[in-house]
Amino acid sequence: MNVIGKVTVLPQLPPGIARLSELAYNLYWSWTPHAQALYQELDSANWERFQHNPVRQLLEVPQARLEQAAADPAYLARYAKVMADFDAYMGKQDTWAAKNAAGMKPVAYFSMEYAFHESLPIYSGGLGVLAGDHCKSASDLGIPFTAVGMLFHQGYFRQLFDKDGWQNEAYDELDLTTLPITPALTEGGEEARVKVRIGDRDVHVRIWNLNVGRIRVLLLDTNVPENNEDDRKLTARLYGGNQELRVQQYVLLGVAGIRALRVLNVPGDVYHMNEGHAALLGLERTREYVARGLDFKTALETVASSTLFTTHTPVAAGNDAFAYDLMDRYIGAWPAQLATSRDELYRLAEHEQMWDGHPVPTFSMTVFALNMSRAANGVSELHGEVSRDMWKFLYPGAETEEVPIGHVTNGAHNLTFTSQAMRDLLGTVLPADWTERLEDEQMWEAVEGLTDQQLQDVQRDMKRDMITFVRGRMREQMLRNGASAADVAATDTLLDENTLTIGFARRFATYKRATLLFRDKARLSRIVNHPERPVQFVFAGKAHPADNPGKSFIQEIYRVSQEPEFRGKIVILENYDMHVARHLVQGVDIWLNNPRRPLEASGTSGMKASFNGSPNLSILDGWWREGFDGTNGWPIGEEREYADLNVQDDADAFSMYHTLETDITPRYYGGLSGQPTWASTVRRAIQTVSPRFSMQRQVIDYVQKYYRPIAERGAKLASGNSTRARELAAWKGWVRQQWPYTTLTATAQLPATARPGQSVPVTAHVNPAGINLDELRVEAVLNRGGHLTRVPLTSRGGGTFSAEIPLKDSGLYSVGVRMLPVIDGLSNDLEAGLIKWA
Repeated sequence: MNVIGKVTVLPQLPPGIARLSELAYNLYWSWTPHAQALYQELDSANWERFQHNPVRQLLEVPQARLEQAAADPAYLARYAKVMADFDAYMGKQDTWAAKNAAGMKPVAYFSMEYAFHESLPIYSGGLGVLAGDHCKSASDLGIPFTAVGMLFHQGYFRQLFDKDGWQNEAYDELDLTTLPITPALTEGGEEARVKVRIGDRDVHVRIWNLNVGRIRVLLLDTNVPENNEDDRKLTARLYGGNQELRVQQYVLLGVAGIRALRVLNVPGDVYHMNEGHAALLGLERTREYVARGLDFKTALETVASSTLFTTHTPVAAGNDAFAYDLMDRYIGAWPAQLATSRDELYRLAEHEQMWDGHPVPTFSMTVFALNMSRAANGVSELHGEVSRDMWKFLYPGAETEEVPIGHVTNGAHNLTFTSQAMRDLLGTVLPADWTERLEDEQMWEAVEGLTDQQLQDVQRDMKRDMITFVRGRMREQMLRNGASAADVAATDTLLDENTLTIGFARRFATYKRATLLFRDKARLSRIVNHPERPVQFVFAGKAHPADNPGKSFIQEIYRVSQEPEFRGKIVILENYDMHVARHLVQGVDIWLNNPRRPLEASGTSGMKASFNGSPNLSILDGWWREGFDGTNGWPIGEEREYADLNVQDDADAFSMYHTLETDITPRYYGGLSGQPTWASTVRRAIQTVSPRFSMQRQVIDYVQKYYRPIAERGAKLASGNSTRARELAAWKGWVRQQWPYTTLTATAQLPATARPGQSVPVTAHVNPAGINLDELRVEAVLNRGGHLTRVPLTSRGGGTFSAEIPLKDSGLYSVGVRMLPVIDGLSNDLEAGLIKWA
């Protein structure tokens, strides 16, 4: 038909259930199964058809069905309970923040993607899930928090396998009228709009509001009539297109994101960049201060002092870097707006890389983010170590462990991923307020009170649900690809509820080694088809549209699943999303993860499985390196790296097979004499992983380690028209100017051998080149087995420093002496970026 317009006819909800519409526009329902059930009961077929979307459900349900529900006493009782819980949640005053972080300053959080629910597909994978969970727990904890992101009209792609198992991509245009979003309104009641100069034209941006419990998310949208066709597509797809599109999207997120906060008068004292995609927010914040009369360096100090950067990428190729001429096209006008030069601005992002065999200076989003913030962190303990090593070149003369990048280990939002059945079971032994104390490790000890039978019954029910789901999905796929009647019928017997079931689902980047399981197919066949202790596997995951090696991994798994000895026992599902993820983490017996260490920054899917009682079998990388305690799952391989990747793959595959054969399968099918039972392992998985890797623990860590200290320091530097920031900027400029002219010499009287507890004298002589000696730290640095000990030398006058350096323990020590400039108010000792060794 020739469409001349569209109109949305809103449902007329009967008075008795009128607030279903209000609830549909708050994603509180996304982690509340009882709330979702209210919408599902209205029409279960449509609920599945429209990706469990309450807004769409209400639009599609006939008025007569709504009237019928409103006349059903049982439905009304469930409705009343859900709404009472919702009101109690929204109105709660004694939140964690009110009790533990009173007066906390507001946080503005920027991320390219958010995974809140499958009905809002503006995410691709783990980064988005983490960001969405971060928002949910910020709401749960009651912290002042606003998130900023992008409304991608075609989201990430829908994955379809062809009959040969090759991934194909489909993009669906979202109907915004059916999403739980509303236009953001200014205080004057007008729709909020901002515009951004990108290259040689203005791009207009509409702002949408998304309510997530007690907090709001602002989503940016360029698909408006004022823009040309190309600019309307800037918010079409997540991670689509080429580098030019990416740069433009990063300008949008950073610059338009800040302007969205301003037009809506949303306060922000701390700015949290979730990955380098958001780095360009520093441009706009610096421009604001320059427009108020600050010079560039003072504005930069003011902005950086209140900014936190979280890096998620331990793989060099995953850190975006762009050619200077490309950046010139899209931010070429910014140096003038910032009252600085192109060279000075680009120096803040400079990362020399080998392109086509030649060293080329590039504009690195990660380097820019690090230089535009005064606090940075990785997302697990090991990832913090890897990140410090990756970026130590930014701090010449510093040892790796000193690089000012900390870590906050990721978590996951327990209530989003824990099944209602498991929540009900946990509620029988945990206190009534357990969902508000998820990070309380002592509270979780009560899980010991769950009996073996209780756990077995609930997990069996979850597995049955998952198997039903898998069979349905595989049947749909078979029918679409024109499979034979016999093959379609065979989906009814896929998987067996009495068989040990292992799940593997994640992004199919090659370093995650999705096919490691098939390294020795003959041995795998013996494991899968063991007459008394069989094993079955469920896989899922997407490869990036441009990642053909990742797609080949998917196809290899699919082809193996069709081989006679594995048919019906190895399954790979298409279109991995949050819906698929929930079924898998709730239904499998074990979660498998085998990335190539140390390339897994954190990972979170295994946490969600253990929330539901599924132990992990995983490489000691990312979060599992911290989570494994010897009782709550199993490691794969050793805690080491390999020079030869084939040797590493062989060793890890052997370890996986061996653990399955000698420990896991015997334990699952009846136990070994004197060894822990399966139920005890399940209990340990729940009680150790649930608190330590809850998103509530993660957000609390951010509040205590970063948000509150950053807010305090940022306020000090910004006060009095940035007086302290100006002083710091001037001091850094002076010190950097004089630094080449300083000198340092040192001597140490070191015996050939010494006893533990003995001390040795160290003396240094400094020519400060005009720098105040009080602003120079001179110290001895002892390196013992890679661990550093720093001992300050005392000024004796006239540029001489000395100290007796204790040698506390036995071992081989390397001793050095260095100086670095320090002054009160620095975020860390290396902030000036200057170190001189004797």
